[in-house]
Parts: sequence; C-alpha cells; structure tokens
Amino acid sequence: MVAVVWGSSYLAAKTLTETVGVTVLLSLRFLITTLALALMWLVWKRRRAGRRETIVGVVLGFTQAAVLILETQGIAGTSATNAGLIISLVIVFTPFTESVAFHVPLPRMVFIAGVVAVVGVCLLVSGDGFATPTLGDLLVLAAAAVRSIHVTAVSALTRGRGYSALTLTLTQSAVCAVAYTLADYQGVLQAVHSFDAGEWIGVLYLGLACSVFAFLVQTWAIQQTSASRASLLMGTEPIWAVLIGISIGRETLMPLGIVGAALIITGTYLGLRSETRHRATTTPGRRDAVRKPSTSTGRG
Repeated sequence: MVAVVWGSSYLAAKTLTETVGVTVLLSLRFLITTLALALMWLVWKRRRAGRRETIVGVVLGFTQAAVLILETQGIAGTSATNAGLIISLVIVFTPFTESVAFHVPLPRMVFIAGVVAVVGVCLLVSGDGFATPTLGDLLVLAAAAVRSIHVTAVSALTRGRGYSALTLTLTQSAVCAVAYTLADYQGVLQAVHSFDAGEWIGVLYLGLACSVFAFLVQTWAIQQTSASRASLLMGTEPIWAVLIGISIGRETLMPLGIVGAALIITGTYLGLRSETRHRATTTPGRRDAVRKPSTSTGRG
C-alpha cells in the first residue's frame, strides 16, 4: 500500500514543482504532515519520547530530509522514465547497506531478486529510451543511495527498542518541516498567499497520504520485519507510478513494459521468500546478535 501511495506522489510532485520551488513544496508538505501527526499524538495521548528516542528521531529526520530533497529536486530536473528507473536501485542498495550495518551476509537470492527487479524496471520505464544522464538523474541516484541508508538506519536504531512509530514519525516530520522552511522562508509565505485550490489539494495529498500514512506504515513495517524486505516491497513503487500515469496522465504501456512489471513482481516475490526462509532458519540468539548492533560500534 505504501508503494501505491508513493507511486502516485510522482504525478502530484511533478505537477507542483512546475509552479513552486522544491524546498517550498517540501516545507508546506511537512508543515501539514507535522500538524496532522501532532494532533494524532495528542488525541492518542502517547507518552513523551525519552532522550534516546528523540535523538534517534532527529537523526532519522535528517536522513529522510536528505532523501526527499534529492529525490524531489531530481524528479523536477529529469524525465519520468529516468527517475522511475534510478530510484528503484534502492532495491539493490539496501541489501548491501544492511549487510554492512549488521555484519552478516544476506542470502544470494536477495541480491539476485534485486537485480531481477531492477531489470524489470528498466523494461517497464524505458519505452521511450533511456536518455543521457542529467544532473536530475544524478540527484535521483543519490536519493536512492541515501534512502537505502535511511531504511537500514531505521531498522538498526529502532528494532526491538519499543519506540513509538507515531512519535518517531512526528519527530522526523518536524525536522523536515523546520529544515525546509528555514531554507526558503520567504518563498513559503508567498506560496501560502498565492496557491489556488488545486495546488492546495495537491499539497494536502502529499502531506497527509504520502507522508502521514506512508511514513507511519513504513516505520512500523521495518520495525516488524527487515530493511531488505521493506525495501523490496516499496521498490514496486515504479509500477504504481506508471499505472497511475496511464490512468490519469494518459500514458501508454508498451509490451516491454508489461514484461518489466512481471519481472518486478517476480523479483519481489523471490526476494521476500528467500529472506523469510533465511530469518526462519536463524536461531533466536543469533538473530538478536545480528539485528542488535553493538553499542561499541556507535550505531546502537
């Protein structure tokens, strides 16, 4: 479901960046997100975060802010084909970052599945050909790399510690909102006074559906499973971006695109199956040792 929502965010973000700057758009998006999450936090009367939980939330907030500024700026400066292909490389990056973080090799099939999925994305989004890389392409590539680090960091810093997904997401959102607003305070004020109804609907969708809902589910899912499995599921995001582009943007899907979609689904299934088997055959003691980084490394 998160992949579906984030897939739809491409169209909304691409449209809005044609009329407003990236930092302004992200500022408004996360101001709305932070307000909504704060209201939820008050209604559900969550306990106050401890010092350690707050620090973790702030750190993850900065990594999330980096992902989104790179990704959104990249999408604004490249083609949808290139963006959809490059961002999917997070599927391949995450097993590597997770393996390094936890000092344990992942099953070979997880890596093979990631490659299969990326090949599928290549076929899916390359109907018009893969253009020469631009600055936008490089920014999206950087976003994919940072996103893999962020997903792994969420797993390493939160799993097994009983942190509230809502509190963590609220902290991350507040960090993003402050950072983006400080980056272009005047631009934010101008946008507030000049946006029309359609633009506000787009920002509200990005702030509520693509941020509040998606980030809460992402944080909860990663705490319950592994970063690689979450990354594989979220890696189907380009499929939904294309489907929404076809239904709303009236784009066409070529025969190779259909083959690509099948490969992505196959790669996701193979990766999930292999990773699930790997976790099932790991003893509780070994799993705890692997999944809980030592405090001496500075990651715990």
